[in-house]
Amino acid sequence: MSIFWGVMIPFVGTVLGAACVFLLKNEIRPLIQKVLLGFASGVMVAASVWSLLIPAMEMSESMGRFAFVPAAVGLMVGIAFLLLLDVAVPHLHMDHKEPEGPKRGWSRSVMLVLAVTLHNIPEGMAVGVVFAGMMADSAEITLAGAFALSIGIAIQNFPEGAIISMPLRSEDNMSKEKAFLYGAASGFVEPVAAGITILLSEVMTPILPYLLAFAAGAMLYVVVEELIPEASEGEHSNIGTIGFAAGFVLMMVLDVALG
Repeated sequence: MSIFWGVMIPFVGTVLGAACVFLLKNEIRPLIQKVLLGFASGVMVAASVWSLLIPAMEMSESMGRFAFVPAAVGLMVGIAFLLLLDVAVPHLHMDHKEPEGPKRGWSRSVMLVLAVTLHNIPEGMAVGVVFAGMMADSAEITLAGAFALSIGIAIQNFPEGAIISMPLRSEDNMSKEKAFLYGAASGFVEPVAAGITILLSEVMTPILPYLLAFAAGAMLYVVVEELIPEASEGEHSNIGTIGFAAGFVLMMVLDVALG
């Protein structure tokens, strides 16, 4: 039961964020959006380092001076995987008019949700991998540490849910209910990806360090390719930097305090 809730916590964060469409005005002020994007970036970078890359290297200590190999290889493969998804899946980023990926003639709303869904796949895998590691009795991953990652991702999913649902309401003239459903649906891939990863845990245990680093690489790709550029566009980019620092410190504190 604890694993079930650990897997579902990030999705709950997305749902609560999407529910802001019922409580707030029809749009998020640009400065607030920069803070939220920076905050999400900080959480994901700290989670990648403390919850994924460091445990991956600690698990590989028996390799001596080559203990970095699983972390380095997994990270690069994770980046390549997200790059492939970016190229293969039609999607549209917020504040952009031209979609990325193959031309499919899909609606703007669908491609906006797909863009956020691509972000959420590595996050779901990261949660699944740490819980799989905990189930495998890895000394480097505790139940509290796994929940720290899950809570951290849920915290950064809250503004992400709002950032997707509220513009759908204001710019696409959707009803509040439909915009909420679209925003919540973008996060559903997380428990699915986490669940699949956990179900395959017995097969994955021997390559767990690689998988931890893979999830870190995929998350870092999202941060560097999309979140940070969006937080830095236009004026007052320092606001996004402050948000990044706050998110990084919060995730670091959660991981060290609970791990």
